[in-house]
Amino acid sequence: MEKRLQKSTTIWAIMYQVGQLYSVAEASKNETGGGEGIEVLKNEPYEKDGEKGQYTHKIYHLKSKVPAFVRMIAPEGSLVFHEKAWNAYPYCRTSKSNEYMKDDFFIKIETWHKPDLGTLENVHGLDPNTWKTVEIVHIDIADRSQVEPADYKADEDPALFQSVKTKRGPLGPNWKKELANNPDCPQMCAYKLVTIKFKWWGLQSKVENFIQKQEKRIFTNFHRQLFCWIDKWIDLTMEDIRRMEDETQKELETVRLPVLSVGRNSGDPWVGGLCTTFQS
Repeated sequence: MEKRLQKSTTIWAIMYQVGQLYSVAEASKNETGGGEGIEVLKNEPYEKDGEKGQYTHKIYHLKSKVPAFVRMIAPEGSLVFHEKAWNAYPYCRTSKSNEYMKDDFFIKIETWHKPDLGTLENVHGLDPNTWKTVEIVHIDIADRSQVEPADYKADEDPALFQSVKTKRGPLGPNWKKELANNPDCPQMCAYKLVTIKFKWWGLQSKVENFIQKQEKRIFTNFHRQLFCWIDKWIDLTMEDIRRMEDETQKELETVRLPVLSVGRNSGDPWVGGLCTTFQS
């Protein structure tokens, strides 16, 4: 199954890149500790076939966030997941894999960032037969009903937040219509195509549904944070971001490793098997 997830923001595309990278670093720190979290193996520039950008290779140690029914049957040490990403903004692609499941599992996320409000069709150029199977999911970062109750934070609510530095926000229920009628206000939509394969007899459908829900949850929460953290990153340059990424990499190791060193096992929550496309 394919699903397209659509999410619109009022942030210039070029500014969004800085905000995105800042928010990734902050979210990584928030998810790391107690023997779990994110380990950064590589973060370096790349150039291949005319494409230039930043390459990252991370390992996710997030065993506690895997559904209980998966933890019960997964062999020890099998819940470690690798994420490789090629960020050639405005196009980005990410792959997630698991050495234990090998070819029976992967998650692939391809993203195009476009200066519009999610009005483009088939941005990823899928063939007609595949495009017919796509389910489009729209994410509205200001819609509280799209946020899980346990995830809600008032200081990360675009419907309540107003930027001191840019005066953007709060976003009302008709913010996208108002934005479309304002030619002087920037627009940006992230079109995400998510493809997932999970082949495990008896679990495929259940895990596919779990991942489908989690992908939408991650995209929603992340971009709500990005918008509400704008005053923290709006003045940063890409040089500032690269320095911050280096510092974050060292901090993640400091926070994560002490607990690992006393014998706690680590794992990762990514499991699934479906093909989904998200536009945000």
